[in-house]
Amino acid sequence: MADKNILLIEPGYKNKYPPLGLMKIAQYHGPRGKKDRVRFIKGQDRSVLSQGWDRIYVTTLFSFEYPKIAETVDFALEVANGQADKVFVGGIAASLMHGRFQQERRWQGVRFIKGLLASPPAVALQLDEFSEELYSDDVLGRPIEDLVPDYGILDQIEYKYPVRDAYFAYTSRGCIRKCHFCGVPKLEGAQRDTESLTALVRAIDDLYGPKKDLTLMDNNVVASPRFKDIIAEIRDLGFTPGAKLHRPGRAPVQRRVDFNQGVDARILCKDPMYLRELATICLKPLRIAFDHLGVKKPYEQAVRYAAEYGLTELSNYMLYNFHDGPADLFERMRLNVALNEELNVRIWSFPMRYQPTDRPDRGHVGEKWSRYQLRSMQIILQATHGIVSGAPNFFRRAFGDTFEDYQRILLLPHDFIFNRDWFERVDPHERLASYQAEFDKLDSYERAELIELLSSCDPREIAGLSDKATTSALKRVLRFYVPLPKEELSEIWARQRHLPPNEIAVEMDIAEDERVEDAGLDHEDEPNPPSRKNKPRERIAA
Repeated sequence: MADKNILLIEPGYKNKYPPLGLMKIAQYHGPRGKKDRVRFIKGQDRSVLSQGWDRIYVTTLFSFEYPKIAETVDFALEVANGQADKVFVGGIAASLMHGRFQQERRWQGVRFIKGLLASPPAVALQLDEFSEELYSDDVLGRPIEDLVPDYGILDQIEYKYPVRDAYFAYTSRGCIRKCHFCGVPKLEGAQRDTESLTALVRAIDDLYGPKKDLTLMDNNVVASPRFKDIIAEIRDLGFTPGAKLHRPGRAPVQRRVDFNQGVDARILCKDPMYLRELATICLKPLRIAFDHLGVKKPYEQAVRYAAEYGLTELSNYMLYNFHDGPADLFERMRLNVALNEELNVRIWSFPMRYQPTDRPDRGHVGEKWSRYQLRSMQIILQATHGIVSGAPNFFRRAFGDTFEDYQRILLLPHDFIFNRDWFERVDPHERLASYQAEFDKLDSYERAELIELLSSCDPREIAGLSDKATTSALKRVLRFYVPLPKEELSEIWARQRHLPPNEIAVEMDIAEDERVEDAGLDHEDEPNPPSRKNKPRERIAA
């Protein structure tokens, strides 16, 4: 039953890593599997409408990409000429928002696959043998999840993934923890080890040639009872400190290992053995999650162990907008500055804004944050390319030296935040100084009202907020928050290019493949926030 036409679709969002699930499905259907004709596209490539397809697979990534995912599912149905039983949708969003996808009436008949394809293919894909669906008799075959990814399909698209010259693998799946903010327990379940890493790497070498890096997507590798064996296996594969890959006709390249989901400080701090072992492979960077102040002591101890064993290139994920507030986030970022200076290490932080795993947008506002503060944080990160360096000058420039400084920065007009160099050093009208003079006149109640007002609307509606302000001091300050005309901003950006680089620009030397998968930097807030009625309210101090 070979020679079927199989279409693989990844939505047209930007993403760092290639779609591992589709690569394994391609292996299942391709020349070493069912011998079908497999085509891979990214986005809505309408050239596929010119032929018939026997099956169409759509992958999904983050749930907040729901609008693009929905467009892609609609497109897949168009390609299938409305034959919904030919369309299969899986991946992270389809698993975490399974009910929402299934309830969409226009997608009735589409199969939404929840979790991993870890059962025999016919079972995992929910194929109906009675209807004689394609490969519905494959009830004993090797699970698609266990197949070697087909790197060949990546050459079929123009999009270049920032991380592509790497072995993509897992040494374990699932996690021992059940953090409320994390989707891993729903996606992968309890922690368990996978099949041989060595066998996978050798198979990729044989089929697609050797890769430079080893990207391991384990969610909590240090919790594996086989941790030391896993590290030994990585060493045996040649990924030791200073290792280089030599390929005929090409310059040698430095190799590296990346546990891209990070490692657990609560385990690392218990025994220096973990960092001692990790120091025996070419790990760069060492990623450690620092999700809240409750793990401050374990995190700090883990960093100290890392420095002791020569792991000086560190990176961490910092969750915010969950149960934390700006003070919590600032203290975590500030700790990295102190550790940098004391231990002579280099720590990069990547603040990651929490969104519920089943929410189809990025509009969630944590109880201790405001919508305006979150947008301010996003604009700061846009200016720093999503990075928080532990270098003192960088940090003070971007976030301030104290929490009070950080609070003031979060409340600045957004044009002043993004173009701070211009308004501090060049602006002939000295608008920043004028704003600060007016802002300093506000009492704590007026500042709280200012945050509430600014969080109640889109930037284009700020001009009308003065009518809702309860004091004349607030009205005077609000005029600085009205967005500047695009023409003036374009002129500012053009003239800023000729300014000497500041501390932030100097600290941007971090490789693209070492950055996070998604920091939401290009996201715009939802256009219709909850309305704020113009009525007297209880005054609450900021």
